[in-house]
Amino acid sequence: MAGRTHVLRADLSAGTVERERVPEEWHRRFLGGKGLGARYLYEELDAGAAPLGSENLLAFCVGPLSGALPGEPRYAAVTKSPLTGLFLDSYAGGEFAARLAGSLDDCLALLVTGESDEPVRIEIEGGEADIRPAETWGKDTVATAEAHPDAAVACVGPAGERGVAYATIASDAGDHHAGRGGAGAVMGAKGLKAVLALDGPPEPPEPLTALRDEYGERFADEETGRWQAAGETLESVDFANEVGALATEGWQKGRFAGTEDVGIEAAKDASVGRENPDDAVPGGFRVETDAGETVPRGAAPMTLGAGLGVDDFDAVAALGELCDRLGVDVISAGNAVAWAARAAESGAVEADLSFGDPDAARALIEAIATGADGPCEAGVAAALAQGVDAAAARFGADDIPTVKSMELPAYDPRAAAGMALAYATSDRGGCHRRARPIEEEVFDAWDREDRVSAVITAQDTRSLLWSLVADDFAGETMWRDCGAPFLAALADHTGIDYPTDPKAARRTGERIWTLVRLFNVREGADRDDDALPNALREPIADGPAAGSRIDPEGFAALLDGYYAARGWGADGVPTAETLDRLELAGVRDAETPTANLAPPTPAAGEEEDGRSPADATAPTNDADDRDTP
Repeated sequence: MAGRTHVLRADLSAGTVERERVPEEWHRRFLGGKGLGARYLYEELDAGAAPLGSENLLAFCVGPLSGALPGEPRYAAVTKSPLTGLFLDSYAGGEFAARLAGSLDDCLALLVTGESDEPVRIEIEGGEADIRPAETWGKDTVATAEAHPDAAVACVGPAGERGVAYATIASDAGDHHAGRGGAGAVMGAKGLKAVLALDGPPEPPEPLTALRDEYGERFADEETGRWQAAGETLESVDFANEVGALATEGWQKGRFAGTEDVGIEAAKDASVGRENPDDAVPGGFRVETDAGETVPRGAAPMTLGAGLGVDDFDAVAALGELCDRLGVDVISAGNAVAWAARAAESGAVEADLSFGDPDAARALIEAIATGADGPCEAGVAAALAQGVDAAAARFGADDIPTVKSMELPAYDPRAAAGMALAYATSDRGGCHRRARPIEEEVFDAWDREDRVSAVITAQDTRSLLWSLVADDFAGETMWRDCGAPFLAALADHTGIDYPTDPKAARRTGERIWTLVRLFNVREGADRDDDALPNALREPIADGPAAGSRIDPEGFAALLDGYYAARGWGADGVPTAETLDRLELAGVRDAETPTANLAPPTPAAGEEEDGRSPADATAPTNDADDRDTP
């Protein structure tokens, strides 16, 4: 495993591919994956560049340790999002990710620029790439993969071809997706149907292999490993329902009566096997639908099941399989259907659609992704193809929550203020993958400092691990040492100056998070974008968290504390001092604003019961005066 020192740059307008060396200092400061993709994006995109224009950059990134980390191999798709207009990094695992790392050889990324007049594919082998005509334009993700049986394939489906703002990049015949935010729409706009990886996975040197095996065994024995082996992410459905944070029927309820019918036990009953069954920690459950096999993840029963009031596991699995074939994000698609169902109930739109109707949901998803006729009046599906915010702006219904125009996943933040902060400050929009404090917060009495610390630690650590492109779950074994032993072994092997102690590695994660903030600030993001929608000010209607809601004043104090802890100004812009500390002063554009650090806005005073203003940031419970469930 040689050091990864180059990138491949494919200019689809010119039809050329070139190799170029990564600037030496970028290895230490940004590593690979998210960090390196963000650095190229910041360097090469002008503010206001159109996400679906030829000037946008789409990077397929691996990390310096790809092939040598525990868990499932992954890759990162980095670009400017057509859904949010901000930074986007999306991840997918599986065979394509493993073979992409091998095919790139000594390269950290394939950078795709320009756009082709005719559909093309890119084939990667031995650290080189070729641009070839694509014969599969118009085919779904499964058919596209089947057309290239000797390669691992990442491709777009009809949704990406049509520019749906939350289209995915599907790999391994739709088993895995770089979802959320519309990387697939960027790929489709460039006329790029598929990327093919022709080589096998890389072989790491023995010291890294030994570390990988050691950490892999550790993961299998830890709580997260046992949880994933037992139910993969499907157990999230039962957890969220238990604590009253499962967004149900378009965010109108916090619990779903049909959870047992769509959750982990239903998946086990329907399963015909597991992904990678021989691994110490096997993958998801494979189930059969009328269209073939699919692997439902937690998002499917949460968003397409509870979110749409569908309590039939087979129907939920079939909806998920449909999204996989069309190449459309499950979370955004589910929220889009929920928006239409609520808009129909309120009379904002005319639609033959209601909660609990999987057939109508299927018809609307197909209409969004392909332009076919659907169950709603003219214009609804086309508006929803650009996101819930676009549909709400056109038709006046504003019931489905978004952050930075990204639809929220099914963890309801009204049940946990730390989750509200995680959503609001997520760098790619309403996303639970940056930080998931709800998993601990609902069981403990957290104050403001606890919430701020938990969110920042998770965001920085995940930014580091996603720049190594580590497995989301197995990567948790590296949280304590931030992967420093792996980076030290790689530095010894390659001579590249990587951060080799935990403190320096963690600072790298903070640097990358702050660089992305600079990108978003340059695109116009500010404090107003780190906000939660008005829909979440209404209390949860039922369950253990009944009455819980987001208190605007308490949340403002929580956000002030977050900015202060990050070294950002009261407007959410990193200060000059912070940029100097993180070695980002030379990165900042002259026109990018910086702010003087301001202290948190003080609350009116302590409550009579002795609670500090920080404690007032918890969701309020109007039913029984409890702070948290």
